Amino acid sequence: MLLTISTTHSPATDLGYLLVKHPDRVQSFATTGGTAHVFYPHADTERCTVALLLEIDPVELARPAKGRHSSALGRYVNDRPYVASSLLSVALGKVFRSALNGTSRDRAELAGTAIPLEIEVPAVPCRGGSEIVERLFAPLGWQVSTTTEPLDPQFPEWGDSPYTRLRLTGTVRLAEALNHLYVLLPVLDDAKHYWVDADEVDKLLRAGSGWLGAHPDRELIARRYLAGRHSLTQSALERLRAADDQLEPETTEDPVELVEATERRTPLVKLRRDAVLAALAEIGATRVLDLGCGPGTLLLALHADQRFTEIVGADVSSGALAIAERRLKFHRMPDRQRARITLVQSALTYHDDRLRGFDAAVLMEVIEHVDESRLPALERAVFGHAAPGAVIVTTPNVEYNVHYETLDGHRHDDHRFEWTRAQFADWAARVADTFGYTVDIRPVGEHDSRTGSPTQLALFRKAA
Repeated sequence: MLLTISTTHSPATDLGYLLVKHPDRVQSFATTGGTAHVFYPHADTERCTVALLLEIDPVELARPAKGRHSSALGRYVNDRPYVASSLLSVALGKVFRSALNGTSRDRAELAGTAIPLEIEVPAVPCRGGSEIVERLFAPLGWQVSTTTEPLDPQFPEWGDSPYTRLRLTGTVRLAEALNHLYVLLPVLDDAKHYWVDADEVDKLLRAGSGWLGAHPDRELIARRYLAGRHSLTQSALERLRAADDQLEPETTEDPVELVEATERRTPLVKLRRDAVLAALAEIGATRVLDLGCGPGTLLLALHADQRFTEIVGADVSSGALAIAERRLKFHRMPDRQRARITLVQSALTYHDDRLRGFDAAVLMEVIEHVDESRLPALERAVFGHAAPGAVIVTTPNVEYNVHYETLDGHRHDDHRFEWTRAQFADWAARVADTFGYTVDIRPVGEHDSRTGSPTQLALFRKAA
């Protein structure tokens, strides 16, 4: 079985430092069921490709069967030597251990950087067809390409084979890419070829750290990865929920703005909320999404305005949604008012059909909490898949930060970036052009002739 990983990051041969495998040498490692060979079919400064070839030992394979092929004949006649499976995941974990952990002695900064990657696996067993591949990998920011070959070209009436050629492209940290493969290859196969016990739960949660908890198919992933063992699956899901509930909900109020609230008659947080509500009124929206709603700051204002007949608050944190539910006083709300608002757990970088077909979506102080490398996935999910009639985005204007004397760095510890007015305008124009919207940029808050306003707002409208 074969897997290749390519990059065009310059210099591309830095891939060797990240994997701790020299491009000029072939290296071999004993692993479960056989031998793993690592070599580089192509390596120069512009493009570098590493190959992991797992050579299965048929004698080892025929030892007392474990996993799906448990019949006597299945020990000798099966597809394990030829297709990607849990055995390839085991080899990944052994051969690229430091890269999976996201560490690099020689290129520490690069290990934490998203780089362009292209991954190919010639033969992947897909229990559920190519659709399951898209469901598993697309929410993680990958562009997915699959090709299914006929079972036998000489006999087309036999139909397609159960195997798929998989190609993934995206700009992702290498460690994230390897962990996605480590978990999802056996999930696609829906089989484990070794004994599954409680240790596998720890392996799943370790490799799924940072992405599995928010994946829309996390239950499917856990069930298949843990070979359908109900007790282990429930344990994994409960630990994921517990970890999520311990997360502090993201606040839409920056520490700087809390100071402003005591110093100004109209705090910025209120000016921003009023600007969003005014934009919604301008476009005549009645069915509204609050994406990244957090503990419900905007939801309270939306629900108080009867013009909004359907409101959905979406956030990745179940803890934040629980706080929003308490602030909205769901338990006291009349049924008619309760029917106007729904809270859903959803990550904004994933395609979620529940978020389609609305008049408008609001991302109020949300995008700056997302890694810039993940913004393209958010754009595709919100503007491409959900595709509301309008999108309202607000974000800090970093040029205005000079007015905050005590501020050192970003306005909030969790901000991954803060943009200038020109950067925000460039991003908004590109997104509008890509997804068929027009866009209008507006200042929010006290205006300074040199630095502009503290908040910048973009109103996207679907082009006719």
